[in-house]
Amino acid sequence: MKDQNMLLDTLIESEELLNGFTHEEIGDDHLYTGLDTPMKPDAFTISNQVKKERIAELFAQIMDVMGLDLDDDSLKGTPQRVAKMYIDEIFSGLDPLNKPKVALFDNKYQYNQMLVEKDITFYSNCEHHFVPIIGKAHVAYISSGKVIGLSKLNRIVQYFAKRPQVQERLTNQIANELQTALNTRDVAVIIDAKHLCVSSRGIKDNTSATVTSFYGGVFNSPEKIAELQNYINH
Repeated sequence: MKDQNMLLDTLIESEELLNGFTHEEIGDDHLYTGLDTPMKPDAFTISNQVKKERIAELFAQIMDVMGLDLDDDSLKGTPQRVAKMYIDEIFSGLDPLNKPKVALFDNKYQYNQMLVEKDITFYSNCEHHFVPIIGKAHVAYISSGKVIGLSKLNRIVQYFAKRPQVQERLTNQIANELQTALNTRDVAVIIDAKHLCVSSRGIKDNTSATVTSFYGGVFNSPEKIAELQNYINH
């Protein structure tokens, strides 16, 4: 209890204005603080097993505060299930050891037009409310002499999606990773997603969607954008 009170005091003392507003005033508005996912310097000094154990303990406390009966057969295993889900599944993209290993191959086909992998389904989580972001990513690149296996495009999307996210950051993280891996600026990423923090709570708008895009190199021209949109829409 003492540690929890100290943490609360620290949070209150550290309340700072952002563009003249408090976090309470900002409310549901998304903050995009940078390209990198905000991580503590010592994020990986403890093992995944220890993280699961601590998360299970803390989540059990949350359930207890909510008034749930942790002795009930249906609920008694929930803290452990949530902990396993967080570390091994929906937030596994936080661990750099899970980053896909990318193998490049010579472009022996001499294919020099855009390659588009569209409708890559992903599930992420909003870092402001920890509720799902569900969407599709469309990824395109033009080879600079090397090509990447198609499944690796999907795996890169999933890796960056499986962490607490902001859609703008997710879009740029995928694009930057592909530019680095493929050694080319000619990369495009479009993400079309629904945010459950908008549809299931707050404003409760179930029909809106959010679209973000990144156009690098030759893709940053009206002609290439139109060509890419034509591929995606057909």
